[in-house]
Amino acid sequence: MSEIETRPQSLTEQMRDGNLFAEQCPSRDVLKHVTSRWGVLILVALQGGTHRFSDLRRKMGGVSEKMLAQTLQWLEADGFVNRKSYPVVPPHVEYSLTPLGCEVAEKVAGLADWIEGNLPRVLASRAER
Repeated sequence: MSEIETRPQSLTEQMRDGNLFAEQCPSRDVLKHVTSRWGVLILVALQGGTHRFSDLRRKMGGVSEKMLAQTLQWLEADGFVNRKSYPVVPPHVEYSLTPLGCEVAEKVAGLADWIEGNLPRVLASRAER
């Protein structure tokens, strides 16, 4: 074996490559933002096009204004959501997916579709317990 094959990865290499199982891996935060209940719903909703904050809040029953704003900020910081603010009164803000957001939205939409399609089986399993 060569030295390269036996040498453990440096911290920098690990951080660059990502390791969801490592406690300090930044990919964990991205995973948390994308797969949170509201993150999934926001990404799926924005697949349909641009939405205003109030439209998203109405569309997602049960989300608080604070949680929606926080999740949108996370997704914007991660590069998945564009936020466009218009200088009018009252404030007018629109949200849309970035190209990166379109990619991740497609992935989580697949998961959401699988859950919806298999919900009867999941509920039956719950009832058996």
